[in-house]
Amino acid sequence: MNIIPADRLNTVEEYYFSKKLKEVAEMNAAGQNVISLGIGSPDLPPSEDTVNALSQSAAQPNTHGYQPHVGIPELRKAFGDWYKRWYGVTLDTAKEIQPLIGSKQGILHISLAFLNPGDGVLVPDPGYPTYTSVSKMVGAKIHSYDLDENNNWQPDFDALEKMNLSNIKLMWVNYPNMPTGANGSLELFEKLVTFGKKHNIVIVHDNPYSLILNENPLSIMQIEGAKDICIELNSMSKSHNMPGWRLGIVVSNAQFIQWILKVLSNIESGILKPMQLAAIAALNNSSEWHRKSNIELYASRRQYAEAIMDALGCTYDKNQVGMFLWGKIPAHYKGSEELADKVLYNAKVFLTPGFIFGDKGERYIRISLCCNENMLKEALERIKKL
Repeated sequence: MNIIPADRLNTVEEYYFSKKLKEVAEMNAAGQNVISLGIGSPDLPPSEDTVNALSQSAAQPNTHGYQPHVGIPELRKAFGDWYKRWYGVTLDTAKEIQPLIGSKQGILHISLAFLNPGDGVLVPDPGYPTYTSVSKMVGAKIHSYDLDENNNWQPDFDALEKMNLSNIKLMWVNYPNMPTGANGSLELFEKLVTFGKKHNIVIVHDNPYSLILNENPLSIMQIEGAKDICIELNSMSKSHNMPGWRLGIVVSNAQFIQWILKVLSNIESGILKPMQLAAIAALNNSSEWHRKSNIELYASRRQYAEAIMDALGCTYDKNQVGMFLWGKIPAHYKGSEELADKVLYNAKVFLTPGFIFGDKGERYIRISLCCNENMLKEALERIKKL
């Protein structure tokens, strides 16, 4: 037998966390008790109303069949009300909203809908690795654009204008930014909308962190004319403690949504109805629930993450938002993987090395706040001893 995989597998590697978490699991199986401060998976449950809605609906005999690809009308309305409540954005719930089985899947749907082989894609460095890997798998050409600490991790529009943009079809952006924690602004979003319209480039804004440790959540759709050229992804994973539930949304103009739906409908078969009903309950969580779960909780944990950064000799911006802390490593380390592996193998604490987010992340590490305070305290003590 001479079976070989598709050529596209030669363009990507297994996701870093997929590989590293296997190693962490093996260390734990050997009794090493690794504390994981790597991946951003909320460790607390969704609201009580969310769980009750799921269990009650799942107990009904008529809720287990195939569902519409566009989602039930009640879910679309709930997403529309949520966008109006948190961002002040009015959406046509019949045409400008598409529920997703997680926003990560939306990255694939959008790429398949808009990119032909050879089309150019602007990808941030540092940035979410999936933007690059999915672009490669659909045969697009990656054009990295640098984000720099001295520019608050925002695109350098002067540098972008000097690039050959003739073949660029799509640009990925993400604010609040992951991994750097830099916040967005309406001024930045206005520049992005203007840039996209000027060069006929679709701007895709990935927005899952806007409610985390952030008093002023923003959407690029707040900018006049944004729907004409922009797509926004949002997710319930971080903001509603539902990472494993895989529920997200894409919003844009009716034509863009229709193109994305054409791809989606050929790949998946709708979201389980009890999940959709539970999502409706979650989208109606009180402001008090969000403050306690998305601001007060992470603010308390952030203190320990900052202490860990201090113990490691790292520097960081205290104005970061989101569920991570991003820090610059001391000069005597060759790179982020050296420091992360030292901490993993000697202190039994897993931190994320910044190199996985691109060349501009090489001198940084990232700490997840998705870990209870007792474990964060223990991680701090272990690292102090190291």
